[in-house]
Amino acid sequence: MCKHKRSVNLLKLKALSVVTTFSLVVLNMNKTAAATFNPPPLFTDVTSYTTNLSTTNGAADIYFPNPSDLKTGNYSFPIALLLQGANVNKSDYSKYASTVARYGFVVAVPNNERTLPPLGTGLFAETSQINAVLTQMRAENSNINSPIAGVVNTEKLGLLGHSFGGSVGLSAIADVCLPRFCSTPASLPDEVAAGAFYATGLARTANVLPVEYIPISNSIPVALLKGTLDGVIPPFVTDGTYDNIQNPPKTLITLTGANHYGITNTNNPSGPSPDRNTPTIPQDVAIETLARWSGLFLRASILNDKDAFNYIYITGDATDPNVTVISERVPESAPTIGLLGISAAGIVINYARKRVRN
Repeated sequence: MCKHKRSVNLLKLKALSVVTTFSLVVLNMNKTAAATFNPPPLFTDVTSYTTNLSTTNGAADIYFPNPSDLKTGNYSFPIALLLQGANVNKSDYSKYASTVARYGFVVAVPNNERTLPPLGTGLFAETSQINAVLTQMRAENSNINSPIAGVVNTEKLGLLGHSFGGSVGLSAIADVCLPRFCSTPASLPDEVAAGAFYATGLARTANVLPVEYIPISNSIPVALLKGTLDGVIPPFVTDGTYDNIQNPPKTLITLTGANHYGITNTNNPSGPSPDRNTPTIPQDVAIETLARWSGLFLRASILNDKDAFNYIYITGDATDPNVTVISERVPESAPTIGLLGISAAGIVINYARKRVRN
């Protein structure tokens, strides 16, 4: 190889080294800034009350932040609808719902009793609850006698779900009306901006191998959360469902040591089928962890909270010892880093060429 070519190749390598270093510095600056983010809730006080949904006549528990200046401050809390697991009473989610509310949401947890052959009559979520809760929250927000009058952002709704309820939420996002999850076909309301679901999946034959997963052509961000010891919905079902979510942003959050009921106040609450697997993570730790990741995912997706976004997609995995995360994202910062890197490459390579010519 001639001296001229060796010089050009050497300078190109140096240029690539500079570009790589430059890009890493920019990325590390973002990570350092994100690492300073404090993930605990924004609000310490939460209160709740019970109301009836006017369109279904089902009772719903409503949890909301209760700062001292609630009525005099400028608050507008998005709605989070928690769709219950099969035969899990709404009261069994009070700790999880309260924690999510502390991240700045009005959390609605309704009971939905219906008859579902061949399972009989029990508490089974369905997609019609989404519109029912939206209607009720608009009424509550405009009712001067409501505890949440004037503080609800009725234009923003996040879906949460557990087990059967998670499948209901996913089917609504996928626009698939399966009989067990959907009694009346309806399009997903425009207000729905994100969904985060625990111990769940969406498949036609989840109890028969091979599992026939349903493609989820989503137009909103979706998070799936699972416990490694789930003995009711096998973790591979959640994994397969995640693989069939068609569009990013999407994330799969795994909680080590949690079983199917890591989200409820107690392990194996009365009513639903028990999980024979004993969790190895304390129940309160599981609840707090799931609520934190759910609340921050909703903040990142619904409110464009950049600190929450960084926690979900960049730093949270490393800082939470109980959690592992895989994700696909479309970060706002990526084009900026790419353009800066390309610009730096152009400057350095052009400088190298000038030196060779001289």
